[in-house]
Amino acid sequence: MAIGQGLELKQQQKLSPQQILTVKLIQMPVQELEQRVREELESNPVLDDTPVSSRDDDAPKDVSLTELEKSESAGASAEDSYTNYSDDIPSYNLYVNNWGKDERPEYNTFSVKQSFTQSLMEQLGFRNLTEHERAVGAFIIGSLDEKGYLRRDLESLADDLAFRAGIEATPEEIEKMLRVVQEFEPAGVGARDLRECLLLQLEDKKVSPSVDNAIRIVRDHFEDFSARHFSKVMARLGIDKDQMQAAMDEIRKLNPSPGGQIDDSYEDQAQQVIPDFKLDYEHGEFILSMPRFSIPELRINTKYADILEASKYTNQREQKEAATFVRQRIDKARWFIEALRQRQNTLESTMRAILEYQHDYFIDGDESSLRPMVLKDIADRTGFDISTISRVVNSKWIETHFGVFPLKYFFSEGLENKDGEEVSTREIKKALSELVGGEDKHNPLTDDELVTLLGKKGYNVARRTIAKYRAQLDIPKARLRREL
Repeated sequence: MAIGQGLELKQQQKLSPQQILTVKLIQMPVQELEQRVREELESNPVLDDTPVSSRDDDAPKDVSLTELEKSESAGASAEDSYTNYSDDIPSYNLYVNNWGKDERPEYNTFSVKQSFTQSLMEQLGFRNLTEHERAVGAFIIGSLDEKGYLRRDLESLADDLAFRAGIEATPEEIEKMLRVVQEFEPAGVGARDLRECLLLQLEDKKVSPSVDNAIRIVRDHFEDFSARHFSKVMARLGIDKDQMQAAMDEIRKLNPSPGGQIDDSYEDQAQQVIPDFKLDYEHGEFILSMPRFSIPELRINTKYADILEASKYTNQREQKEAATFVRQRIDKARWFIEALRQRQNTLESTMRAILEYQHDYFIDGDESSLRPMVLKDIADRTGFDISTISRVVNSKWIETHFGVFPLKYFFSEGLENKDGEEVSTREIKKALSELVGGEDKHNPLTDDELVTLLGKKGYNVARRTIAKYRAQLDIPKARLRREL
């Protein structure tokens, strides 16, 4: 077989340090951004956050850095424009103040539901455990799904602990720590199936005849109960219809998805949220703002320009080295200031596009007014990449006159109604929930009947779509919703 050499041309996009920094800042919520700005101020002496009104009159003023390195930057390419000063630098490239004229406006924080994982880890921290037990418990918590279930067998967890965490634990040790996790709130967490989840919750209840019967039903006759073979269950337990109904009432109060009691849907680990946007609606007009909170105004401290200026008239090695250091720090400061500005512009453009797209909804917060909207819709309106829109939307919140919402809330797919108009899946799910909520529980609606009823409301939905939405809403099949 002949071996030869050849040339192949490939296109590859390579992000500059400036672009990488901008991407990182864009995806940060305002709390993280504040911390990142503080870290940059501490690490880069060239950056200054002293308010203009607080400066001494004799202090150096903000000036253009144009003349500092013209001779060194001559012939620099556009690709090097972030590390050289070949062109005049407008004053706005030397500072950033994108949050309005006020110095340090106060802004409210809002309580949001605690992270599911965070809540369990806090409870783990209160237990008197060895370091090994705590590590195993933390791994179990990290292995729970969004509903709070442990869907993996203990042998697989033992292997994962060894390979991924370097922790050796037997299945028996893991089960022991699983029992500890199953004692945490919310009751039912850490269950391996629905039966165990319901039992954990029932055993957590105050003892009573109805609770005792409910435990016996779930523990000993769960398959018959799930299949709605109520007569068979009553006969085997030796209880009458009233006792069966009381036990079923206890079971009906249980939560089949304990993980859903604490919100992890937006992966937000904080218990307090500072909205990145504030929307007011006054006299028929929207007023959108991005409160600065405690993020300082940044500028380049121009006293370091004197070092660069002096270095041009000396041959001393120490001064030349100092000038090189200062030049690098000024470059880094410019990158950071420009990245902050681009973050501001990108977030504002994206939020305004969402506001325009969902105009009717933002007037009064009526969920039925939410239009179907996906990331591409906003990408097309702003000219940004879909990945950029995703980073903006992730972990960002807005305060409106009808509540505080994550930006992800406003996105949903759509279906056509009988008039050919596209409606949000959220609107259809709401209609589905209302139909199930108002049904006769002795004769619950089948999926085919739900298709017909939704069709009368103007929603053209297939039967398989109904089944999909039911699962997403945690609504059981008709036979499982039937009551005595």
